[in-house]
Amino acid sequence: MHKAWKSDPAELLRAGDGFSLAEVDPSATPGFKGDKKVGEQVLAAGAAELSELQERLYARGTSGDVRRVLLVLQGMDTSGKDGIVRHVVGAVDPIGVQLTAFKAPTRWERRHDFLWRVERRLPAPGMLGVFNRSHYEDVLIQRVHGMASPAEIERRYGAINEFEARAADDGVTLVKVMLHISPEEQKARLQERLDRPEKHWKYDPADLDERAHWDAYQEAYRIALERCSTRVAPWFVVPADRKWYARVAVQQLLIDALDGLKLTWPLADFDVKAEKKRLAAS
Repeated sequence: MHKAWKSDPAELLRAGDGFSLAEVDPSATPGFKGDKKVGEQVLAAGAAELSELQERLYARGTSGDVRRVLLVLQGMDTSGKDGIVRHVVGAVDPIGVQLTAFKAPTRWERRHDFLWRVERRLPAPGMLGVFNRSHYEDVLIQRVHGMASPAEIERRYGAINEFEARAADDGVTLVKVMLHISPEEQKARLQERLDRPEKHWKYDPADLDERAHWDAYQEAYRIALERCSTRVAPWFVVPADRKWYARVAVQQLLIDALDGLKLTWPLADFDVKAEKKRLAAS
């Protein structure tokens, strides 16, 4: 871990016992001693480490190791999910990345249980999977807008915990991140999208409609964090008003997760010396 980290973000940002979302300052930089410039340097330095760890994971997947890592990204509109994908995950070899950006379910998907389409997108062995939005939409947006009954929403918390436990038993290491942004920062980012023509494509008028339900979303997130932060699939709440901090924090969370797998390069399944002789003679 880079010396700019005073404490491991995996411990500081975990939503454990006694966690309170209301007490998290979205503009804070927990555990990090440095400003944006230092953060950008740490992000650049960590890219090589993350890339090597991901390559080891992918290499082991080709030799029968079933382990994989899944990064789950949730957050209000403009919280920086796409930026994490671009600036953190984008530093690794794309051949080993499986990205899914969940949209509203199709008519066919609605014919199945809400987890059906999610389970089909779990990363394959050796892969780094990314869910840009996820199965948690089904207890967030559907709770806020009353798209499912209270009894069904309640059932889903338990179903999610069971699903994630099965995934963990099957070799999936889950890194669940809520990017926690303030309403003031969201307003500034939406304003920037309106002010800059090259960002108009990112602006969605529906984002303002959702912004009107801010307090309801914060309550929905609070409940989801309390009900679904488990030992095998904990939630990490990352202050996201400062984009640079969110990126270095998520990068370190991924490095911690991969490093914890104690990944070694797979052994050759051929005679290396013999192949060297054959190559020299060719």
